[in-house]
Amino acid sequence: MGIEEIKLKDLNPDEFVTKQIEKLSLTVTDGVAINALSGGVDSSVVTILGHRALGERLKTYFIENGLMRVGEAQYVVSLFEKLDVPVKIVDAKEEFFAALKGITDPEEKREAITQTFYKNIFGRLVKESGAKYLLQGTNYTDVEETIAGVKRQHNILEQLGIDTQAQFGYKVIEPVIQLRKSGVRVIGEVLGLPGEIYNRPPFPGPALAARVIGEVTAERIEIVRKATHIVENILSETSAFQYLAILHEDKVTGMRDGKRDYGMQVEVRCWESTDAVTGSPTRLPYDLLDKLAERITTEIPGVVSVTYNITKKPPSTIEAV
Repeated sequence: MGIEEIKLKDLNPDEFVTKQIEKLSLTVTDGVAINALSGGVDSSVVTILGHRALGERLKTYFIENGLMRVGEAQYVVSLFEKLDVPVKIVDAKEEFFAALKGITDPEEKREAITQTFYKNIFGRLVKESGAKYLLQGTNYTDVEETIAGVKRQHNILEQLGIDTQAQFGYKVIEPVIQLRKSGVRVIGEVLGLPGEIYNRPPFPGPALAARVIGEVTAERIEIVRKATHIVENILSETSAFQYLAILHEDKVTGMRDGKRDYGMQVEVRCWESTDAVTGSPTRLPYDLLDKLAERITTEIPGVVSVTYNITKKPPSTIEAV
């Protein structure tokens, strides 16, 4: 792949931080750089590295694409304000839902999100600011899965031969691309990020669009957003690597008050993994599964079925889309 992985056992956190800050300082010698912060572990670590290297010359943006967790934009902005990192929210909900309209194929969804992020949103921010660089939190597994053809990660560009300078007008900088998630967490802790950030369960780049099977609409995203909130609330007490909710496309037959209730099906996944390359479903206690099903079907109108994935990765993958 042309990228040398730094395995967790070989990672010297302090040395890594020093080198990345120096590299950023030498790369962005003048002017400003744009920083893409989603609030996930990877982008949060990159934000702190970039802030330490560039200070006020780093312009950090949270792109509100309408596909995030409940209250995510306000949560992320508030948390980074406490770290003295100003974050500006860019409202791009209409652009993303317009780009995703009518699309059901997973790869086409990812491409639509890629183009909306990098060409439309960041392309515009770069032109407005005069920036020449975009910082983002690509990690080693993102590249590995894309190159292997498992799934196209929306943030993989140059590794696929895409000339970002020619297509979008800027160069992409990826400070944690040599690390897997476990390594990025270690760097987050060394940088002084709060545990609630560096221990967050992984969240996909395409956000909740990666957890909707079929067309992505505002209404369907709201369903999976509510289900995600419930799943994360209940399963945060576990030590699992990742847990998530998925909205299926076809409706299924259910019943309420003795009558048929033709509704939606939510799938819950919970994973044991260290690197996201392989994974095994967590053996959750039945009473916890029962609690998940009860809350999801009670609190989310129209959901009549909750299932739990028990298939390992491979042949399954951690995310569904």
